[in-house]
Amino acid sequence: MMGFMDLFRRKAEPNENRAAAQGYTADLIAARHEWLSGRSDVAELTATVQSCVSLWESGFTLADVKGTDLLDRRALAMLARALALRGEAVFLIRDRLVACTDWDMRTRNGEPTAYRVSVGEIGGGRSETALAAEVLHVRIGASMVTPWAGTAPLHRASLSAGLLQEVETALREVWRNAPIGSQIIPLPDSSAEDMAGLRASFRGARGQALIVEGVAQAVAAGMHPGLEKRVENLTPDLQRAMTAETLEAARGAICAAYGILPAWLNPATTGPAIRECQRQLATWTLQPLAELVAEEATVKLGTRVSIDVHRALQSFDAGGSARALAGIMQALATAKEAGLPHSTVAAAFKALDWSEAKG
Repeated sequence: MMGFMDLFRRKAEPNENRAAAQGYTADLIAARHEWLSGRSDVAELTATVQSCVSLWESGFTLADVKGTDLLDRRALAMLARALALRGEAVFLIRDRLVACTDWDMRTRNGEPTAYRVSVGEIGGGRSETALAAEVLHVRIGASMVTPWAGTAPLHRASLSAGLLQEVETALREVWRNAPIGSQIIPLPDSSAEDMAGLRASFRGARGQALIVEGVAQAVAAGMHPGLEKRVENLTPDLQRAMTAETLEAARGAICAAYGILPAWLNPATTGPAIRECQRQLATWTLQPLAELVAEEATVKLGTRVSIDVHRALQSFDAGGSARALAGIMQALATAKEAGLPHSTVAAAFKALDWSEAKG
């Protein structure tokens, strides 16, 4: 039983559990750990990833927003870039949307209830505490284990991202360190001073010297001085390593992870294929993401928000709509020639599903 003095004792507060998102600090620590362990994992620095991120950013920048003025084009561009590279984006809702660099949160039933966010400033960041209703939090790729945190496409396809990074890093090292253009040229022996001067005269702009093999050196190495005297090329044979095929496959996998058809980057791609790639990106990637952003904005801003990327990107099937309209006109002409009553024709058209015809 509780005594009289227990009334004056402070009750123990319940434990407060916080879940840290994958913010700047967590990414920095992870990158430092991977650097120390010998794996840098900087696939974000490749041109393929940045091209995919730019397509996401440009698609959201051109999107039509109805219902609010807070989601301006600048905010949409930052939001798309954050979703592409981090898998989630957090904004404080003030007189405008304030981007947050780092955050942690308190959850209930897997949904955030309060945030502690960090806002970047030119003189150093500042921290601020806000309720969930004051924060616009968009996340993609959330799992059932951590529904409050999103994952970027590169984190979900780390094997392909690592392959792309390794291939491009290997190619960079080859072009920087390999003796490209260097050759072994057999020449008759001469004095040491003459051979040294000859080697120095062959030094190229990249600092790679042509190697001159004399007869005396060949005999000392156990080779016949007159056997197979030919120029030897030291340029590595990258074709046997299938670097072009491996690089193309890695790029295609990264593009597919971002919802972009690999045919978009094919040099032989034609105009119709480009339009199909654009329609694929807008329909199956950008528009679903836009619906997630619109739903979150509708809940947090208290007004119905809609975001449309199809009209701005012109990704609708104009050719299919034209063919559908031509079919409708042909069907009307045939029905008129057959003498069918207007009520029958109207009932037949009403029974059809025009979702495909509308493109």
